[in-house]
Amino acid sequence: MPLFINRDQMFAHQVHLLEHKLRSKEERILELETENAILHLRLAECLGKLRREPEEETKALTHLQHQRNVHKITRSALSKLLSGVQAVKQELSEIFAVYLSFATELEEKSKQLLEKVEQASCPLNGHCGDNVQNLQAHVAALERSLEEEKEKCRTERQRRKDLHNTLVELRGNIRVHCRVRPVLPFDQVESSTSASGPPEEVVTAMSDDTVMVNCFKTGMPVHNKFFEFERVHGPEDSQDAVFQEVRPLLTSLLDGYNVCIMAYGQTGSGKTHTMMGSRPLEENLGTQKDTQQGIIPKAAEELFRLISEKPAESHTVEVSVMEVYNNEVFDLLARDELGSDAGQRRDVITTSSGTIQVTSLTHQPVCNASEVMQIISSVLKFRAHCPTLIHPDSSRSHLVVNLTVSSKSPNALALAQRLQRAKRNMQHSTQKEWWSPRCRRANPTAQHSSDELFASSSSSPCPSPSLSPCPSPRPSMSQAPFKTKLQLVDLAGSECVGMSGVSGAALWEVSCINRSLSALADVLGALAEHRPHIPYRNSKLTHLLQDAIGGDAKLLLMLCVSPTQHFITESLQCLGLGTRARQIQKELPRRKNNTLKVK
Repeated sequence: MPLFINRDQMFAHQVHLLEHKLRSKEERILELETENAILHLRLAECLGKLRREPEEETKALTHLQHQRNVHKITRSALSKLLSGVQAVKQELSEIFAVYLSFATELEEKSKQLLEKVEQASCPLNGHCGDNVQNLQAHVAALERSLEEEKEKCRTERQRRKDLHNTLVELRGNIRVHCRVRPVLPFDQVESSTSASGPPEEVVTAMSDDTVMVNCFKTGMPVHNKFFEFERVHGPEDSQDAVFQEVRPLLTSLLDGYNVCIMAYGQTGSGKTHTMMGSRPLEENLGTQKDTQQGIIPKAAEELFRLISEKPAESHTVEVSVMEVYNNEVFDLLARDELGSDAGQRRDVITTSSGTIQVTSLTHQPVCNASEVMQIISSVLKFRAHCPTLIHPDSSRSHLVVNLTVSSKSPNALALAQRLQRAKRNMQHSTQKEWWSPRCRRANPTAQHSSDELFASSSSSPCPSPSLSPCPSPRPSMSQAPFKTKLQLVDLAGSECVGMSGVSGAALWEVSCINRSLSALADVLGALAEHRPHIPYRNSKLTHLLQDAIGGDAKLLLMLCVSPTQHFITESLQCLGLGTRARQIQKELPRRKNNTLKVK
């Protein structure tokens, strides 16, 4: 009997085990069914994405084609407008030549007629008065015609100035130029250390406005990138050719616009050569060949040449030199307590009017380009330099040269002199002359001109001679000059720490340089994308140049790039920043106006 009981217990235990296994299998089946359902859902999502991708690609291609068509239409319209401007310039030059010939002919005829009048007046002794009067009337008519032609010439000159400013505006408030330097000896050294053979040139100036970068990798097909700018200078272009594209901005400076010219690029790309020249300037400006001078000396010379064509004492120029070193602004013209040259730290503040100002900045008046370059060459020794593996004399700071031009309108100056002469004449006149026909009260024409000059309200005549009805001129009239600023910026070069091989204090300098240039790129990106906040204060460099980058100044960004494969990463980064700068739509530059202050 116990034997059967043990078998029943054994069978019950086995049944229990089998039921447990069955439940486990059923749970596993449920898990697999759940996984199968999830996989089916993922498969459906993937199929949906595959169906949508062709549609999105089609839309993107359509949008790209539309953008290309708009770009082509815009370029064709701009080319037509530029050709029209060139045609108008040619017509203006022809009109001016005709005016010169006509004016010369009128002057000669006037002289001849005056000589005939003098010759005829002597023997006739008044018997031919009518003929003399006719000749005099003819001479007066010729003189009036000459004055009309001069007025037309002045109008055409003003029109040319307006067309010039319009042309600069059409080229963009931020104009971006690119300069590709030639292969230099230190490129040969770097090529010999990395691979055999001469260095390969991968950056090429394809045309006057296009740069091509040959991007290739081992085992990958060749891929070329193209960048377009307002002007592209190849290795064969001289310093004069580069400056010819900068020269029109100096005319805008004297027309009342702020101008900034900035050189950007990697270390050893030719920024200092472009801005200053091929070698440091000597104390005498003439020791350097004109063909090797950079933008700064040529701009100073051109500025004073333009000023020399203006009326005397109508323009004054002051120079100031700063450097941004380790995110601090230093005044290189400041002197210490002993009177010796020593760069002193300065603060950059934003005034109540929203403009940027450097506190206690030293300004030195200059009278010619030679004085400007003597001052700059005397303070260049204070600029931070350090040898690196890339360049033996690499700049460790950003150099900023300011030329401030104070201008006075020649018409306003003549008006002020006229008023002073009128004041002296009336002080010397007696009180009995108040009723004279020369008095402005008695002469309506003179009264009208007096009202225009003095802008005074009319008053009734005084009954007593002691109180003259002729209003005396105001005590004094002074002209408030308006100031325009030319900023010439030689930025420090961006570089990779591994390539430069610096350490210690020089490593911190590289870090500060790269951070300031990154802040500049962030500002340009924010302006291009129309962000509500522009991070100017992330760096002293961008804060100092805030008026030029985002204000109403005309900015020219000169990109300097190396042509070799060794620096292709930095070259692409530089060209990308220039492309981003071209996308910025700034507000129209505002012209500075001068006013007369009557005291």
